[in-house]
Parts: sequence; C-alpha cells; structure tokens
Amino acid sequence: MKIENPNPIQWRFAERAEQLQSSFIREILKITQRPEIISFAGGLPSPATFPVEEMKIAFDKVLSNNGKVALQYGPTDGYLPLRQWIADSLSINGSTILPEQVLMTSGSQQALDLLGKVLIDEGSRVLVETPSYLGALQAFSVYRPEFVSVDTDDEGLVPSSIDPVADGARLLYALPNFQNPTGRSLSVARRVELVETCARHGLPLIEDDPYGALSYSGEPYPKMINMNPDGVIYMGSFSKVLTPGIRLGYVVAPPPLVRRLELAKQAADLHTSQLTQMVVHEVIKDGFLERHIPSIRSLYGNQCQAMLSALEEHFPAGVTWTKPEGGMFIWVTLPKHIDAMKLLDEAIANKVAFVPGAPFYANTPETHTLRLSFVTVPPERIREGIAILGKLIAAKM
Repeated sequence: MKIENPNPIQWRFAERAEQLQSSFIREILKITQRPEIISFAGGLPSPATFPVEEMKIAFDKVLSNNGKVALQYGPTDGYLPLRQWIADSLSINGSTILPEQVLMTSGSQQALDLLGKVLIDEGSRVLVETPSYLGALQAFSVYRPEFVSVDTDDEGLVPSSIDPVADGARLLYALPNFQNPTGRSLSVARRVELVETCARHGLPLIEDDPYGALSYSGEPYPKMINMNPDGVIYMGSFSKVLTPGIRLGYVVAPPPLVRRLELAKQAADLHTSQLTQMVVHEVIKDGFLERHIPSIRSLYGNQCQAMLSALEEHFPAGVTWTKPEGGMFIWVTLPKHIDAMKLLDEAIANKVAFVPGAPFYANTPETHTLRLSFVTVPPERIREGIAILGKLIAAKM
C-alpha cells in the first residue's frame, strides 16, 4: 500500500559528507566519452594491453576446478596464495615480506581510504607532494586532515623539505615512480634520503607504486619498503599491468598497522572478491607478468615518444614539460598568465581534452599547469591533438 501525501524527507547529512567532492577527472571523462574528442585526460590503461584470453581461460579454470570456493565468502585479508605471491615478489634486496603483512583491497583507492580511516584524525597533519595524486587527496580529505605540501622539483620530492614540517605529522604520502600527475621519478639517492629522513622522525611513509613496472627501459627503481620494512607502507595494484576492471589492489604494512587496516576493511566490505583474486593468481602464478609487461612498456614508450616529439614541434617557446622514462603522464607548465581551466574550455570546443593541473595541489594551486596522458591515443591522433593545443596556447602568448 502506497502512503498518500508523505512529508518530504529532511535529509541531514554528516559533516564528512559535506566534505565530499567529485573527482574532476571523473567529471571530464563524461565529456571525453564522445568519439570525436581526442582525449589526453583519463589516466586509463590502454585496452590493447588487456589479456582478455588469459583472463577468460583463468575464469573457466577457477570455476571448473574450484568454483564453490571461488563463489563463497572469503577471508578479509585475502586469498592466501595471491598474498604469498605478492610477499615473495617484494622479498628482495635482503628484506623479507610475509604474507601476513599483505592485505588485498578493492583497488588501491580502497587502500588509500583504509589508511586514512586508520591513521588520520580531524586536523591531523598529512604531508603530500606538490602536486600530488588527486585520488589520494580525495580519499584523505574525507577525514579532514591538515594537508602540508612538501617541496618538489624536476627530480620529484625534495627530502630535505620534510624536516621543518615532520613533527606531529601522521604520514607522508609519496608516489615515487613515474608520478601521477607529473611523470617524475625519485633518484636512488633521494629514495635513500627520504627513507632515512622519515625514519629519523618516526614518520610513516606511504610508497604508492602503481606504475613502477612500466619503466620503458625495463630497469626498475629500488623499492623503499625494502630499505625500511618497519617504516614504509607499500601500495600496489593490478590495474596497470592486467586490467583496472578487476578492481584489485593491495597494501603491505607492518603487522600492527595491517591488523588495524584489516579491521577497517571488515567494516567496509568484509572482503574483496574471492573469485577475482583466485583468477588473478591463476593468471600470474607461472610468470605471465614477466612475459606480458614488456609489451605494455613498448606500447607506452612509443606513444610517449610520439607525444614528446609533437610537443617539440607544436608547442611555443615558453612552455615546458616533463620527459618521463615510464608510466602514463606528461606534465606541462605554461606561462603563468595562461589559466589551464579556461584553456580546457577552448580545447574541448576544438575536440581535445586534458586535465588542468590545479586539482592536483593540496593547498596553493598552480593554475598554469596541466596533465597529458598518451597511452590510449594512437600516435597520429596524438600529433593531431597536440597540434590543436599548440595553436590554442600560441594564441595566448
């Protein structure tokens, strides 16, 4: 029976709900779904890299051989054989990671949310790069921290800038490999200095590493978790090396912290899909990634070079950009009088899209910056889109 003339609900939202903000990138993606748009906006892996057949075979094998387990509830910390595989892959350079330190998550974005839930109180000081990953700022901001931006330069985060702001801070969030949004990477010397600085201050260091395997040369940077397993929290994901649609990530942390994260995850979703974890383990357990990732590196490296060449040809003097050695992004710095947000409106009108840089700053935004992603755009379309952007920028010089 339907109630007649009910009074309208007076929604009373929690204060934290009032803090929620839409991801600017996700909003742009709604526009860029139009096929005529040349989109450098999304940080999406190329569908050409998705191992569809291997995933199809693995799903069939898991469901045929162990379907009743795969379709059942699973443990909160995750599927043990997959956690063991992750622990083994990280146990290098003399350090030992145990599977008990690994918590599987529904994408690395959930790991960020759980870390915020466990480590951040309202007003807690949280140190972030300048600029930083928008998804991390969005996840942490729910818990209403005081963001403190630490200095960066062309080589990434400057470890010496941590000393004046470290006291009382809850964590430092860093993305050291082919950073989103800048494409920059920390040198080995800076990694050592960063780990030593955080250890000296007793400051937890989050090492977010979704792009580390995507070095175009195939030479990986050392992981900071191996330098100090008791002080570094490592985040990884299968989104960039298999497929983002499976929504499978993980966080590796010292035992006291990982247990708290597990309790927070219990309250959030009980566990990540058992079926998905078992399928991923089936795909990767016999060395598939070692055979698969080189093809991703080759594709992305070629498309990065196509964009760098187009930038050299079409962008006017006075504009600078990063030259990444891996990953998915190039960071562009315009003359200070050019507002990238206004430029975006003109670009979309000319069927090109990118992400303005301002949303990537936790505090004072630099409005004359922008991020370009090249991995889903073929070289001929890259050249066409960069030529259009170059003309729009030149008209403002």
